[in-house]
Amino acid sequence: MSHLHNKTVIITGASSGIGAASARALAAQGAKIVLAARDQQGLDAIVAELTAAGGQAIGIVCDVTSAAQMKALAQSAMDHFGAIDILVNNAGLMLFSSWIDLAVDDWEKMINVNIKGYLNAIAAVLPFMLAQKSGQILNMDSVAGHQVGPAAGVYSATKFFVQAMTESMRKELGVQHGIRVNTISPGVINTGWADKVTDPAGRKAAQELNKIAIAPDDIGRAVVYALDQPANVTVNDLIISPTRQDW
Repeated sequence: MSHLHNKTVIITGASSGIGAASARALAAQGAKIVLAARDQQGLDAIVAELTAAGGQAIGIVCDVTSAAQMKALAQSAMDHFGAIDILVNNAGLMLFSSWIDLAVDDWEKMINVNIKGYLNAIAAVLPFMLAQKSGQILNMDSVAGHQVGPAAGVYSATKFFVQAMTESMRKELGVQHGIRVNTISPGVINTGWADKVTDPAGRKAAQELNKIAIAPDDIGRAVVYALDQPANVTVNDLIISPTRQDW
């Protein structure tokens, strides 16, 4: 039987893309899913899909940039399922621009979602995991957290932050408290991100890059592998890239 059977999993950014694919993959292993996102319709559709397939799932509209909303999310998971076993920190934002563009608004959005959003989710679930003396936190990273590409300076910086944060958590929470923490670092994934780039030149480059992208389901399978391990095993980081990606 899967180690994920009957585990309660919170997934942020769960209404589409990697979050939705991870929800489907984890639910197929018998996990109970708490889907979080800002998109009510998207959440409703995924919850309906999972429950129709015999799974257990609820959807909660919330914004990861709000610490109060994340605390409420964690409490709702506890109230509904009685535990928080796993957090998949997935909600993220990738916006391309050159430094000379001074895209300050885009910088702030990425810092708020990719850094503060992850920290808010961790702060919300960690007290429950410490109390039950077990848990897993998967921080969705990126190949951009391993190397920096053109027009991706601030995005890469947020993902390097995730790498450093996760390594610190692994050494402290894992070693001292048995709470496993890891990352998955996707390469180019077709999640619709390219069309969200506001800078015209950046959007064109992103759309060209997206032609080699692999599917969110490919990452969903990696999420299952990373989390479906015995308690004494932690998969520190998985890098999942398209075969034709040359960086």
